[in-house]
Amino acid sequence: MSMTLRHNLIGLTIAFVAIAGGAVWLNVRNQKEQQKPQPKAPVSNESSPKEQPNTESFNKKLYSTTDPTSIWVVVNKKHPLNPKTHVPSELSTPSVKLRLGSGEEQMKFRKLAQADLAGMFNAARADGVNLVFGSGYRSYALQKQFYDGYVAKDGQDKADTYSARPGYSEHQTGLAVDLTSPSGQCHLEICWENTLEGKWIAANAYKYGFIMRYPPDTQDVTGYQYEPWHLRYVGKELSSEMHDQKVQTLEEFFEINGGTSY
Repeated sequence: MSMTLRHNLIGLTIAFVAIAGGAVWLNVRNQKEQQKPQPKAPVSNESSPKEQPNTESFNKKLYSTTDPTSIWVVVNKKHPLNPKTHVPSELSTPSVKLRLGSGEEQMKFRKLAQADLAGMFNAARADGVNLVFGSGYRSYALQKQFYDGYVAKDGQDKADTYSARPGYSEHQTGLAVDLTSPSGQCHLEICWENTLEGKWIAANAYKYGFIMRYPPDTQDVTGYQYEPWHLRYVGKELSSEMHDQKVQTLEEFFEINGGTSY
């Protein structure tokens, strides 16, 4: 082998070794870089879409609270029916157990609420509880007759704690009902809450679109003493919402004035 050729081979070998060494060095360097702790991405305080709270709220404007024909109409000492002599349409006798004869005015109820009323009575009966429809619709004239009798008996101040003046009564809407027991035990008395019927109603009425209109300890809000027997039909949507929110009265739910005075 000539000296020149030998020198060329040695040069090529050295160059190859240098290139290979450089490649190894770069590979080692890259591995070290990869092993270094990587900076963490900033953490957002915003929740992911799945964690966002449900902002959909109950529509309190779905039905009127002033229209006397509305199932959400609020009637109390500050808010009479308009007109005060209002007579609801589509009144008829419901197919449930009645306290009086079917021809009596008080045995009438709004037709739109009768299916849920019957459903409640049937469900109670399935649980061994027999409800009685005690008093439903009362006209302006009939409510005046009742109210005047209570005033004559107990005086107006006392009567105003448990009876509405004509034109201010929920019964006049055809959507309120006083329930009672077959035995007549504690009829229109607070002790009705302790009867089998009263306990069942307190636990289940909301499932059928009814609320206890005058719950305990709310007289300053509703204007009336506790009446465990007095139910008001508002529809299942509202009764369930009030139950879920643990709001007892229409005044509180709709933020409408009530109070003890007219």
